Amino acid sequence: MATFLSRSWSDYELLDFGSGRKLERFGNVILDRPEVNARSKESMPLAQWRELAQVRFHEKGSQKGSWKGKTGIKDWHIGWSHGEKKIRFELELTKFKHVGVFPEQSANWHLLTDFLANEKAPMKVLNLFAYTGGASLIAKACGADVIHVDSVKQVITWARRNMELSGLSDIRWVLEDAFKFAARELKRGNRYDAIIMDPPAYGLGAKGERWRLEDSIRDLIDTSLKLLNPKRHLLILNTYSPKLNVLELKDVYNDVAGNERGMECDDLRMKASSGKDLRYGAVLRKVKY
Repeated sequence: MATFLSRSWSDYELLDFGSGRKLERFGNVILDRPEVNARSKESMPLAQWRELAQVRFHEKGSQKGSWKGKTGIKDWHIGWSHGEKKIRFELELTKFKHVGVFPEQSANWHLLTDFLANEKAPMKVLNLFAYTGGASLIAKACGADVIHVDSVKQVITWARRNMELSGLSDIRWVLEDAFKFAARELKRGNRYDAIIMDPPAYGLGAKGERWRLEDSIRDLIDTSLKLLNPKRHLLILNTYSPKLNVLELKDVYNDVAGNERGMECDDLRMKASSGKDLRYGAVLRKVKY
């Protein structure tokens, strides 16, 4: 297996990580925020971290916190491109330490762009647990028909702003529990050429339903495979769950699909400017051309 490695680009740079934190540049803004997987020692001296970081996140519990430093950032946008395909993101400092984009996903964005390239007829793409829409924007920029599903109204509104900022239109927005929507699509007989999923380790549905990924992963994979075009398709399943490592995710897939060819499963990592690789989670990819 080959590790799926993302690298920095002009508007984003992972500068360093260690001791449970990471130092990143988004455009002209440098952030210092927690990262559970950053267990190694920092490459830079901590004094250099403090000098570079303009904003630092302070945790107040397991999920929330606050930012200190240069917090009054306005019109904060970054871009990403692959070949001629370009998209843009609006960023903001949230109380959940996120800023509106997961840069480590760029390795998956490259694969999605390459899969959709040079298609004369629009391909159908389903983005589940879609957050602020990175994969949705890229698919639409490639000319695909895109359905974007998330159970949080605020992030769908955010994704819509990203679509407009990127000069795109006509993404279909669905405010709903992602798995329930996928199950209904299967009953309707709908099929997709590409499905991208980034489910949380645990969370709440649109109506407050509680769920844990390890309890649902088998049904999620099974439903997604049945929704795919049998002749040509792409499946990307990304997970940050500490209870689903690469081997466990691969075993679940093989149990569902019967060791079907074309599947790869490995860690998703980001190359830091300091030279080290930071592991973020596990990724399963299934490609059929």
